[in-house]
Amino acid sequence: MRSDLKFSENFLWGTATSPTQVEGHIVNEWTDYVASDGGHCRIACNHYHRYEEDVALMAGLGVNAYRMGIEWSRLQPAPFAPLNQTELDRYVHLLDCIKAVNITPMVVLHHFSNPPWITNGGGWLNPATIPAFVDYATRLVTALKDRVYIWNTFNEPDTYASLTYLLGGFPPFHKWQFGSYRKVIKNMARAHVLVSEAIRRIGSGGKSPEIGIAKNWTFFGAFRAYAFWDYLLAEASHHAFNRFVLDEFLGGKRREASTYLGVNYYGRARLKHFQALVPTNNVPDKKLRQLGIICDDMFERHPKGFGHLLKKLYRRYLLPIYITEHGAASTNEDFRIRDLTEHLEELSGAMDAGVDVRGFFYWSLLDNFEWQFGYTKKFGLLSVDFDDETLPRRMTRVGEFYREICRAGRTGEILPADIAKNGKNAAPHPS
Repeated sequence: MRSDLKFSENFLWGTATSPTQVEGHIVNEWTDYVASDGGHCRIACNHYHRYEEDVALMAGLGVNAYRMGIEWSRLQPAPFAPLNQTELDRYVHLLDCIKAVNITPMVVLHHFSNPPWITNGGGWLNPATIPAFVDYATRLVTALKDRVYIWNTFNEPDTYASLTYLLGGFPPFHKWQFGSYRKVIKNMARAHVLVSEAIRRIGSGGKSPEIGIAKNWTFFGAFRAYAFWDYLLAEASHHAFNRFVLDEFLGGKRREASTYLGVNYYGRARLKHFQALVPTNNVPDKKLRQLGIICDDMFERHPKGFGHLLKKLYRRYLLPIYITEHGAASTNEDFRIRDLTEHLEELSGAMDAGVDVRGFFYWSLLDNFEWQFGYTKKFGLLSVDFDDETLPRRMTRVGEFYREICRAGRTGEILPADIAKNGKNAAPHPS
């Protein structure tokens, strides 16, 4: 990493989790799901009972922000019902623990999971889900307005809608239902506008509330420039998963519902003979290496695209940006350190060019339940040993590296030379 990188003292250096992936003891559409590795989310990281310990570990990372989800299915047993006070009190205590160590929360209202009564009623295909979600959000924001001012209504609506109705990776595991995909996006976009209106009306304890979505961005392209059909498929993918989604949430006057844009960025997918050349598409690592494609255990890495994307999104929407997720899944910590280094260089370059980026949240605080892949994808700044029933946490070298970045960044100092050295010496590709 360049040793001259410098960030504002007000910049949020954070990390992130989601309820289904870390909490355990949860009842939603994922409870009985068995992932490809045989794992399930019934215990997960047991964050539900160990959140005080995890907050202490988070404080030890030096972060000043935490992007966390609140699980709808815990709080509301039926449509328009009062919130479960016991479960609400638990989240209030979690937020108080976070505040006690000077960490700012960003709260996610929907992160890929729903109460059973929503699922049984047709999920986000049913327009009745919109007022039910708005009611839930209104009650929750009213209860937490003195503790939270940054709200993230939906995490990756594109990922949720595509994996439920196009790719068959999430419950209810439907495939190629393009009409359903579009309907889910439209219903979520409408809910986002209405929840935004409610948050503004309720307020946030004297602070101006911040409201946005987290949009996952994947670059799509043809591996070979002259492969016409791969190029067309890449363009169609870009339209469906990027352009269409942002138009629904931020097009026209709908942009006024958001005060910021959250960006989740992991890389790109290049197509060869209609096949996406990424590990999540079961492309062998040997083949990827032969093609010169650098990946973690899930995605092709594309740091240079990161800076380009931030400039493009800021020019188009003129909204402040939070990097709501970025991380790498690999047991090769040298690779993960290099990946983080290269992306922070691109981030700094975009900010130097005038892009208003307010914070960076590393995914994830803990190794966790990575949806259909179970526990095989290692994203954590803190590793978790899932073979030990006590689920011990251990600081990784990536966590130590990020801690130095956070501590330097929080004081507005130039990032120290030893961080630059660590980043440049990291391995270029997972082993």
